[in-house]
Amino acid sequence: MSTLACGIIGLPNVGKSTLFNALTKKGALAANFPFCTIDPNLGIVDVPDPRLQVLSDLSHSQKIVPASVTFVDIAGLVAGASKGEGLGNLFLSNIRETDAIIHVVRCFEDEEVIHIAGRVDPLSDIRIINLELILADLQMGENLLGKLERQAKGKKELIPLVETLQKAVSHLNEEKPLRTLLLTEEEQRHLFPYPFLTSKRVIYVANVSERSLPSMDNASVQAVRAFAEKEGNRVLALSAKLEEELAGLTEEEARSYLESIGLRETGLDRLITEAFATLDLITFLTTGELETRAWTIKRGTTAQEAAGKIHTDIQKGFIRAEVVFYEDMITYKGRVGAKEAGKARSEGKEYVVKDGDVILFYHHS
Repeated sequence: MSTLACGIIGLPNVGKSTLFNALTKKGALAANFPFCTIDPNLGIVDVPDPRLQVLSDLSHSQKIVPASVTFVDIAGLVAGASKGEGLGNLFLSNIRETDAIIHVVRCFEDEEVIHIAGRVDPLSDIRIINLELILADLQMGENLLGKLERQAKGKKELIPLVETLQKAVSHLNEEKPLRTLLLTEEEQRHLFPYPFLTSKRVIYVANVSERSLPSMDNASVQAVRAFAEKEGNRVLALSAKLEEELAGLTEEEARSYLESIGLRETGLDRLITEAFATLDLITFLTTGELETRAWTIKRGTTAQEAAGKIHTDIQKGFIRAEVVFYEDMITYKGRVGAKEAGKARSEGKEYVVKDGDVILFYHHS
């Protein structure tokens, strides 16, 4: 997937599909029974970025192309999914294809919405799903290890990889996710090609009822926060029900409704911000008469690598990047004014791109 892809997971009836509907306005079926989501629903959502409209007005662009996030609504996992219970194997392979996991946890009481275990216990819910992901990884790790141990008898260069996999399998055997395993840079490289589920970063979404607004805090949310902190993961509390209501309103109506209940941002905007922060992503911008566009890159990307996001030919023929900070573009009313004020910098291929850099790439054709 070319855009950032986040898989939304959780036990049945925790509010996953409700959240997905709100995020994508796609109207995925949300019903009060397990397994109502069988094929994963995909929704591509634009990343809100007010800078694009401002730049577009300066450049008189014909169109605006925002960055986007793909949300994948993965069916409710159940205990035994790693052994194929429910529709386990299929769902687990859907998760493998995503960059990050959004784990929706039920932090609300509602007699009308059945809980699969008969009671609301967010930490127990988290453990059930984490265990399924660990068991799926363990199965994959042990299969890989068996194969590589046989190959390593004739290929000594495979021994370091085998040792790293042994370390990973033994960590999983202690029922711990791989994201909590301390690895050297070399060991990280060893594991990189293998799509282990528990090495993905997780954002826990604590789904609260509208009764917990605007603080979005209760004992369940606090328990989830304490758990996530130990893992080094983030928590975002929101009300999926509220988000779904907001999704049906115009932008102006949504803003005034949020203000009336003491909130500034939608859960969607906060979730996208969290996803970018979790994966250490930033955006650089390009602008001209044809289009103003946001490009998503990893923090630490060089100018030449960033050029490759636009086209591999630009990366190969890279000469230099003319960089203007977004604020300077606005202050000096465009690239020409910024240049005259000495605010346009000529950067080489090793320049590390910063969030909000407005870049013009020069290259051999």
